[in-house]
Amino acid sequence: MAKTAVAKQETLIPKKGFRRFAHNFIRDWQLYLMIAIPVIYIFVFSYLPMYGIQISFKEYSPRKGIWGSDWVGLEHFTQFFGYYLWPNIVWNTLALSLYSLAVSFPMPIVLALVIHVHQGKKLKKFAQNLSYMPHFISLVVMMGILNSILNPVSGLLGAFYRMLGITQAEDIRASADAFRHLYIWSGIWQGVGWGSILYVSCLSGVPEELHEAAKLDGASRLRRIFAIDLPTIMPTVGLMLIMQCSGLLSVGYQKAYLMQRSTNTVKSELISTYVYKQGIRTGNMSFGSAVGLLQSVISLGLTCLANWIASTLTDGEIALF
Repeated sequence: MAKTAVAKQETLIPKKGFRRFAHNFIRDWQLYLMIAIPVIYIFVFSYLPMYGIQISFKEYSPRKGIWGSDWVGLEHFTQFFGYYLWPNIVWNTLALSLYSLAVSFPMPIVLALVIHVHQGKKLKKFAQNLSYMPHFISLVVMMGILNSILNPVSGLLGAFYRMLGITQAEDIRASADAFRHLYIWSGIWQGVGWGSILYVSCLSGVPEELHEAAKLDGASRLRRIFAIDLPTIMPTVGLMLIMQCSGLLSVGYQKAYLMQRSTNTVKSELISTYVYKQGIRTGNMSFGSAVGLLQSVISLGLTCLANWIASTLTDGEIALF
C-alpha cells in the first residue's frame, strides 16, 4: 500500500513546464528566497546599467539625456585609436596583468599548500588569520602604509638609508621601473591570504586514505603534494585561471591612480586610469564609456579563448562552459 501511494504521488507531480516549477518553488521556497538576493544584485548592478552602453555611440549630454543625445557612431573608438599613446597604454595594462598572472596567481596556491601540509593546528590558525588580515585594510589606508614605508626622508626606507650613510636617495615611489613591482607585490601582501581560502577548503577534502597509501609506498611529503594534493585542486585552479585571464585588460584604476606620479606615467598610465581621466575629470562620459565597452568586449573574447584552450587540453574536464 505504501509503495502504491508513493507511486501515485509521483505520477501527480508534473514533469516539466510551469506547473513543475511551481511545485518545486512551493517545496523549496527557502532556497529560492536565498538565491533571489544575489540574482537581484546582479540584475540591478550588472544588467540594468547595460542600458547606458548606447552612450558609447552618442555625444552624451546630461541635459538631453541618453535617448536625446546625438548619435556619433564609432567616433569615440576612432578617437581612442587615433591617440598617439594608445599602444603604450594598452601595453602597460597587458604587461601589468601578465605580471600579476605569473606571480600573484600561484602565490595563494603555494600558501594553501604550506598551510595544509603543516601539522600544528594552533600555528596553522595563526598563520591563516595573519594572512587574511591585510585583505580588510582599505586601499587608501594600504597606500598610506606603503608611502610611510617607502618615504626616503621620514619613512622606514629612509631610516635604513641613513643607517647606511646614504643622505640623498631616489624616491622609489616615483620610479617608473619600480611601479609594476610595487603594484604587484603590495597586492600579493594584501590579497594572498584571502585568495588561499578557496584552495585551503579544496585541500581539506582530500581523502586521508590516499596519503596513507602513498606513505606505505614510500612517497615523501613533497611527492605526495604533486601526486595527490595538486591533482585534487587542479579543476579549481583551472577555473580560477580562466576567470583570471578574462581580466587581463580590466585592471582597476584606484590603486594605479593613487600610485601614479608625473615621473612614472610612462608605465603607470593604464586603460582604466586613462578612462577615468577622460570620462570623469574632463566630463567626456561618452569617450570613457566607449573605451570601457571596448575593454569589456576584449575581456569576453579572452574568457572564451581561455575556456576553449582549457577545454581542449583537458577533454572538457576543466571549462566554465
